[in-house]
Amino acid sequence: MEPKEEKHILPPGDSIFYKDLLDQMSDGVYFVDRERRILYWNEGAFRLTGYKAEELVGRNCQEDILCHMDRAGRRLCKEECPLTATMRDGDKHEASVFLRHKQGRRVPVLVRAQPLRSPDGVIVGAIEIFSDNSAQNDVRRRTEALERLAFLDHLTHMPNRRFLEMTLLTALSEYQVHGEPFGVLSIDLNGFKAINDKFGHACGDRAIQESGKSLVGALRPTDTVGRWGGDEFLAIVRNVHAEELKMLAARCVSLLARTSVPSEDGKPISMSISVGAALVKADESAKELVERADKLMYEYKTKGQIRNEAE
Repeated sequence: MEPKEEKHILPPGDSIFYKDLLDQMSDGVYFVDRERRILYWNEGAFRLTGYKAEELVGRNCQEDILCHMDRAGRRLCKEECPLTATMRDGDKHEASVFLRHKQGRRVPVLVRAQPLRSPDGVIVGAIEIFSDNSAQNDVRRRTEALERLAFLDHLTHMPNRRFLEMTLLTALSEYQVHGEPFGVLSIDLNGFKAINDKFGHACGDRAIQESGKSLVGALRPTDTVGRWGGDEFLAIVRNVHAEELKMLAARCVSLLARTSVPSEDGKPISMSISVGAALVKADESAKELVERADKLMYEYKTKGQIRNEAE
């Protein structure tokens, strides 16, 4: 870090104080110069991304290290970077995006960027603050309740099949009494046997774990997703119409296609999923609804596209 650049970031003599203060924040914070070279990276950024300061300071964020994506799947580091925008117009910018953790999973974050100015008002760089945007507090409370009630899958620490079945029956009852629509997503990890056979069961376990974490981030806080069994997940999506359910399924596919896990030699193993999306129908049992979603998921495996049943 060059001294002439640092003097506009942390005032001389106060840098240790400010660094200690920023490192205590739960949010991730980093500074860049006009060329988008990373000058500072706090402990909160490490906790959210898995990358330490020594791995990133001095590198250019245009290298797309964190692979920021918006909900439409656009790569922001190449197309609509909030840091570039804030240095261009001098305004604050905010966006809900997904970054890629060092371990390969997708993490939803709220990004806030604003310009950094020299004493004479010239924009010399930008600061980005990003925070966990996956309703982690609610997830943590629900996780603790699940652990007490033995409704948690031992590998993924997600809801297990027993809990999903109970949630599904509750959603079905609410639909029958109050007409509240809901749907299910039947999700299968593609090529899981090949991952196990080629890279070992430990790597296969990591693939299931990271896939589950990415699915939690892809869906809404009000949705329930858990491990149905083996390499299969099930999501129960409340208050949703057919097109929105299809959109959520597509988001899951898009994010998992950009998720990877490291093999024993450190090389990334890409992953993908097949998804079947089924909206509940009148006079339908929970078993019939899941079977319809399963059928659509297997059709996706052969046709490679998500569709509404009416299509």
